[in-house]
Amino acid sequence: MQEWHFMSARNAVLRLLAALVAAGGVAVSGGAGAAPAWLPQPDDVLDIQFVDRPRARRWVDIVDVDAFDVTDRALARLKRRGKRVICYINAGAWEEWRDDADRYPAGILGKPLDGWPDERWVDIRRLDVLGPILEARLDHCVDRGFDGVEFDNVDGWTNDTGFPLTAADQLRFNRWLANAAHARGLAVALKNDLDQIPQLVADFDFAIVEECFTYEECELTRPFLDAGKPVYVIEYVRKRRIQRRMCRQAHELGVHLIFKRLSLDRRTRRCR
Repeated sequence: MQEWHFMSARNAVLRLLAALVAAGGVAVSGGAGAAPAWLPQPDDVLDIQFVDRPRARRWVDIVDVDAFDVTDRALARLKRRGKRVICYINAGAWEEWRDDADRYPAGILGKPLDGWPDERWVDIRRLDVLGPILEARLDHCVDRGFDGVEFDNVDGWTNDTGFPLTAADQLRFNRWLANAAHARGLAVALKNDLDQIPQLVADFDFAIVEECFTYEECELTRPFLDAGKPVYVIEYVRKRRIQRRMCRQAHELGVHLIFKRLSLDRRTRRCR
């Protein structure tokens, strides 16, 4: 009971700080502001499993799971095994199956994501609407005991969203996300958005990048590496010959690389 009271008080303080950040009353920055309670270290290895009962092998230090789908029992099991767990939140797009989907007004919903017809881009300029929704999701992550957060679809400015988003719009939104996470004591990953890494590396604690070896873009993550912040690359290729080549490239660059299926299930192949 004492532990529950401690966590409730801690969460209340974090929410108050986050509210002040959102209102502009407190300046918080990943570069020079509130520090997360935990930060991934350069040698930490990450796996990503979007299943309700993820399982982590011995060589895995960090597990990236869906903020809402993972069961309490599975989450507790990962924690008992000493794993750090980060929660996935789709910040830049609306998903029709989420419990809070009806909180998104039609006016902020844009075009469907390419290949994902049940998801639509959102107008990230409307923080007056998106802010409370995303803060509630972050509070959910804190209440469940997550260590960090991965925000997805934070590169809308380079996609056909249905909105005239600019690079400045994306920087403002992404920094708001980082600030809101840090205000709650959560480490925060920059997902993709490679072109803005130089401007955002100070605000984020690590990077998660998809298919940068496939598209020959991994060199763009170097600012994170130079800052001593880990970079985690996910590739979806199945051919072993290509995997071996990518592993050599990953070792040379100094990034972590895993191979997954698009379903992001428990199956993971790593570089040796």
